[in-house]
Amino acid sequence: MTELPASTPDGTGRTAVILMAYGTPRSPDEILPYYTDIRRGRPPTDEQLADLTRRYEAIGGASPLARLTEAQRQAMQGALDELAPGTYEVVLGLKHADPKIEVAVGKVAARGFGRVVGAVLAPHYSAYSVGQYLGRLGEAAEANGLVVAGVESWAVEPAFVDFLVNDLGNRLASMHGHTRVLFTAHSLPERILTTGDPYPDELRSTAEAVASRLNLTEDIDWQIAWQSAGRTPEPWLGPDILEVIDSLGEDPTVDGVVVSAVGFVADHLEVLYDLDIEARHRAEQHGLNFDRTACVNDDPAVMAALAARVHAVASK
Repeated sequence: MTELPASTPDGTGRTAVILMAYGTPRSPDEILPYYTDIRRGRPPTDEQLADLTRRYEAIGGASPLARLTEAQRQAMQGALDELAPGTYEVVLGLKHADPKIEVAVGKVAARGFGRVVGAVLAPHYSAYSVGQYLGRLGEAAEANGLVVAGVESWAVEPAFVDFLVNDLGNRLASMHGHTRVLFTAHSLPERILTTGDPYPDELRSTAEAVASRLNLTEDIDWQIAWQSAGRTPEPWLGPDILEVIDSLGEDPTVDGVVVSAVGFVADHLEVLYDLDIEARHRAEQHGLNFDRTACVNDDPAVMAALAARVHAVASK
């Protein structure tokens, strides 16, 4: 990651953009502290740690997420420089790895920035996910005397939908027989539904926007599934993608599945293992063809569109 300069004389007149993401261990040595942070300071059991380590080993030992998140930061910086030269500086603030959100805010405050705008590298708003990022950003900004604003949702951002439509359309064209599209996002505990959380509707809005462009019919050509649920006793949003694949494997009218993991905007463990290895294996067990759409990563058009949203928020 590019380090901030030691000082910026004109910091007061500029806006710091805190680009927020989940974070990831960068090496096997970081898996334990990362997992402990996810568990709110409670170390995992030996069995839990071994299972997570095994998953990382299956994708090469470490996730590419850290590198991709930095590439997304650079892409947003470039897009904002084109929109308003010299106005913004984009820094990373991570939820479960360094640099943490609070540390990022403290650094820009110490350098004289008076305002921060936050954007989360997740398109679908939930108080439990994006809301937590923005909440932490707001608390840190207030503690440092900064004015703060944020982008809450970009579920139907046209550039994002265009990216998904183009990639999914190409993959469907190469599939044989009748293919079911599964739009997925990271599952959350079912208790979010008791508060009217918009997360399921946010996912549906993306799925419907893409499906309508490709003339796909729900429950015939596409459906929603959830993935990567936490391993806790409480119920999580479903149906789980593996259960959906099992049911499709028993449907003689379905020949294959394409997963469009619209809740994830970078290749990481939940995509490279949960889908590319686990879901693919389950589909192949049923004799189903399998494919997955690409993640956004640092796609220039999508990152420029997100930068435009940041600029619009900062300009209010």
